[in-house]
Amino acid sequence: MNALVKTEKNLPLTLTAAQTTTQAKQYLTFMLGGEMFSIGILSIKEIIWYANLTEVPMMPSYIRGVINLRGAVVPVMDLSTRFGKPSTPVVKSTCIVIIEVQTQNEGEHQNMGVVVDSVQAVLEIPGSEIEPAPSFGTKIRSEFIDGIAKVNGKFVILLNVNRVLSHEEIGQLGQVAAMADMGQT
Repeated sequence: MNALVKTEKNLPLTLTAAQTTTQAKQYLTFMLGGEMFSIGILSIKEIIWYANLTEVPMMPSYIRGVINLRGAVVPVMDLSTRFGKPSTPVVKSTCIVIIEVQTQNEGEHQNMGVVVDSVQAVLEIPGSEIEPAPSFGTKIRSEFIDGIAKVNGKFVILLNVNRVLSHEEIGQLGQVAAMADMGQT
Protein backbone atom coordinates (compact mmCIF):
# COMPACT_ATOMS: atom_id res chain seq x y z
CA MET A 1 0.00 0.00 0.00
CA ASN A 2 1.34 3.41 -0.88
CA ALA A 3 0.42 6.67 0.81
CA LEU A 4 0.81 10.09 -0.73
CA VAL A 5 2.44 12.77 1.42
CA LYS A 6 3.67 16.26 0.63
CA THR A 7 7.24 17.42 1.15
CA GLU A 8 8.20 20.96 2.09
CA LYS A 9 8.40 21.85 -1.61
CA ASN A 10 4.87 20.38 -2.10
CA LEU A 11 6.25 17.60 -4.27
CA PRO A 12 4.47 14.24 -3.92
CA LEU A 13 6.48 11.58 -2.14
CA THR A 14 5.40 7.96 -2.12
CA LEU A 15 5.84 5.92 1.04
CA THR A 16 6.36 2.18 0.96
CA ALA A 17 4.16 -0.20 2.95
CA ALA A 18 6.97 -0.69 5.47
CA GLN A 19 7.14 3.05 6.14
CA THR A 20 3.37 3.39 6.64
CA THR A 21 3.19 0.61 9.23
CA THR A 22 4.19 3.04 11.98
CA GLN A 23 1.30 5.37 11.15
CA ALA A 24 -1.67 4.97 13.49
CA LYS A 25 -5.24 4.61 12.26
CA GLN A 26 -8.42 5.06 14.24
CA TYR A 27 -10.82 2.19 14.80
CA LEU A 28 -14.23 1.95 16.45
CA THR A 29 -14.19 -1.03 18.81
CA PHE A 30 -17.30 -2.98 19.74
CA MET A 31 -18.28 -6.20 21.47
CA LEU A 32 -19.92 -9.07 19.65
CA GLY A 33 -20.52 -12.38 21.40
CA GLY A 34 -17.92 -11.66 24.07
CA GLU A 35 -15.16 -10.80 21.58
CA MET A 36 -13.84 -7.36 20.66
CA PHE A 37 -13.95 -6.32 17.01
CA SER A 38 -13.18 -3.06 15.26
CA ILE A 39 -13.92 -1.22 12.03
CA GLY A 40 -11.84 1.60 10.56
CA ILE A 41 -13.41 4.89 11.63
CA LEU A 42 -13.42 6.19 8.04
CA SER A 43 -16.06 3.58 7.10
CA ILE A 44 -18.42 4.60 9.90
CA LYS A 45 -21.16 7.16 9.36
CA GLU A 46 -22.89 7.02 12.74
CA ILE A 47 -24.01 4.90 15.69
CA ILE A 48 -27.65 4.60 16.76
CA TRP A 49 -29.53 2.67 19.42
CA TYR A 50 -31.32 -0.48 18.24
CA ALA A 51 -34.95 0.46 17.50
CA ASN A 52 -37.72 0.50 14.88
CA LEU A 53 -36.41 -2.32 12.70
CA THR A 54 -38.72 -3.58 9.95
CA GLU A 55 -38.24 -7.23 9.01
CA VAL A 56 -38.11 -8.05 5.31
CA PRO A 57 -39.36 -11.53 4.33
CA MET A 58 -37.25 -14.00 2.33
CA MET A 59 -33.90 -12.45 3.34
CA PRO A 60 -30.81 -14.39 4.40
CA SER A 61 -30.74 -15.14 8.15
CA TYR A 62 -28.02 -12.56 8.77
CA ILE A 63 -30.21 -9.70 7.49
CA ARG A 64 -32.31 -8.44 10.41
CA GLY A 65 -34.35 -6.04 8.26
CA VAL A 66 -34.29 -2.36 7.35
CA ILE A 67 -34.47 0.93 9.21
CA ASN A 68 -35.56 4.39 8.17
CA LEU A 69 -32.60 6.69 8.72
CA ARG A 70 -33.73 10.27 8.06
CA GLY A 71 -35.80 9.18 5.07
CA ALA A 72 -33.28 6.68 3.67
CA VAL A 73 -33.91 2.94 3.88
CA VAL A 74 -30.85 1.19 5.32
CA PRO A 75 -30.49 -2.62 5.44
CA VAL A 76 -29.36 -3.98 8.81
CA MET A 77 -27.12 -7.04 9.15
CA ASP A 78 -26.54 -9.16 12.26
CA LEU A 79 -22.75 -9.60 12.27
CA SER A 80 -22.96 -12.45 14.77
CA THR A 81 -25.20 -14.48 12.45
CA ARG A 82 -23.01 -13.55 9.46
CA PHE A 83 -20.06 -15.06 11.33
CA GLY A 84 -21.96 -18.32 11.93
CA LYS A 85 -22.82 -17.64 15.58
CA PRO A 86 -26.19 -17.28 17.31
CA SER A 87 -28.14 -14.10 16.61
CA THR A 88 -27.24 -11.05 18.69
CA PRO A 89 -29.75 -10.69 21.54
CA VAL A 90 -31.26 -7.22 21.79
CA VAL A 91 -30.40 -5.68 25.17
CA LYS A 92 -30.12 -2.15 26.51
CA SER A 93 -26.59 -1.66 25.08
CA THR A 94 -27.35 -3.08 21.60
CA CYS A 95 -26.46 -0.60 18.85
CA ILE A 96 -26.62 -0.35 15.09
CA VAL A 97 -23.41 0.96 13.56
CA ILE A 98 -24.10 2.62 10.19
CA ILE A 99 -21.22 1.93 7.82
CA GLU A 100 -20.52 2.79 4.22
CA VAL A 101 -19.48 -0.08 1.95
CA GLN A 102 -18.40 -0.07 -1.67
CA THR A 103 -20.73 -1.44 -4.32
CA GLN A 104 -19.91 -3.19 -7.60
CA ASN A 105 -20.08 0.14 -9.41
CA GLU A 106 -16.81 1.96 -8.87
CA GLY A 107 -17.22 5.08 -6.78
CA GLU A 108 -20.68 4.13 -5.49
CA HIS A 109 -21.38 3.32 -1.86
CA GLN A 110 -24.19 1.65 0.06
CA ASN A 111 -25.09 2.49 3.66
CA MET A 112 -25.59 -0.56 5.81
CA GLY A 113 -26.30 -1.06 9.50
CA VAL A 114 -24.59 -3.74 11.56
CA VAL A 115 -25.98 -4.92 14.90
CA VAL A 116 -23.41 -5.10 17.70
CA ASP A 117 -23.71 -5.99 21.40
CA SER A 118 -22.18 -2.70 22.53
CA VAL A 119 -19.87 0.01 21.26
CA GLN A 120 -16.66 0.39 23.28
CA ALA A 121 -14.37 3.23 22.15
CA VAL A 122 -12.43 4.78 19.30
CA LEU A 123 -8.83 3.60 19.50
CA GLU A 124 -5.76 4.77 17.64
CA ILE A 125 -3.80 1.66 16.70
CA PRO A 126 -0.34 1.97 15.14
CA GLY A 127 0.21 -0.17 12.06
CA SER A 128 3.20 -1.76 13.80
CA GLU A 129 0.80 -3.25 16.39
CA ILE A 130 -1.35 -5.00 13.76
CA GLU A 131 -0.62 -8.60 12.79
CA PRO A 132 -1.91 -10.17 9.57
CA ALA A 133 -5.08 -12.23 9.67
CA PRO A 134 -4.35 -15.79 10.80
CA SER A 135 -5.30 -18.66 8.52
CA PHE A 136 -6.74 -20.57 11.49
CA GLY A 137 -7.68 -20.11 15.13
CA THR A 138 -10.43 -17.52 14.73
CA LYS A 139 -14.14 -18.19 14.75
CA ILE A 140 -14.80 -16.18 11.58
CA ARG A 141 -13.57 -16.53 8.02
CA SER A 142 -10.11 -15.04 7.56
CA GLU A 143 -11.11 -13.03 4.47
CA PHE A 144 -13.33 -10.88 6.74
CA ILE A 145 -10.28 -9.90 8.81
CA ASP A 146 -7.82 -7.11 7.97
CA GLY A 147 -5.64 -8.01 10.93
CA ILE A 148 -5.47 -8.55 14.66
CA ALA A 149 -4.14 -6.00 17.13
CA LYS A 150 -3.28 -6.40 20.78
CA VAL A 151 -4.64 -3.53 22.85
CA ASN A 152 -4.30 -3.43 26.65
CA GLY A 153 -3.52 -7.14 26.73
CA LYS A 154 -6.59 -8.14 24.67
CA PHE A 155 -6.89 -9.09 21.02
CA VAL A 156 -8.97 -6.85 18.78
CA ILE A 157 -10.09 -8.28 15.43
CA LEU A 158 -9.93 -5.61 12.69
CA LEU A 159 -12.73 -6.25 10.20
CA ASN A 160 -12.67 -5.44 6.51
CA VAL A 161 -16.22 -4.16 5.98
CA ASN A 162 -15.99 -4.49 2.21
CA ARG A 163 -15.31 -8.23 2.53
CA VAL A 164 -17.92 -9.06 5.17
CA LEU A 165 -20.38 -8.94 2.28
CA SER A 166 -19.48 -9.67 -1.32
CA HIS A 167 -20.20 -7.04 -3.98
CA GLU A 168 -23.14 -9.16 -5.18
CA GLU A 169 -24.63 -9.28 -1.67
CA ILE A 170 -24.18 -5.53 -1.26
CA GLY A 171 -25.95 -5.04 -4.58
CA GLN A 172 -28.82 -7.25 -3.38
CA LEU A 173 -29.07 -5.22 -0.16
CA GLY A 174 -29.25 -2.05 -2.25
CA GLN A 175 -32.16 -3.61 -4.16
CA VAL A 176 -33.86 -4.55 -0.87
CA ALA A 177 -33.49 -0.97 0.34
CA ALA A 178 -34.88 0.36 -2.95
CA MET A 179 -37.87 -2.02 -2.82
CA ALA A 180 -38.58 -1.10 0.81
CA ASP A 181 -38.25 2.57 -0.09
CA MET A 182 -40.83 2.18 -2.88
CA GLY A 183 -43.15 0.49 -0.41
CA GLN A 184 -42.97 3.52 1.90
CA THR A 185 -43.89 6.04 -0.78
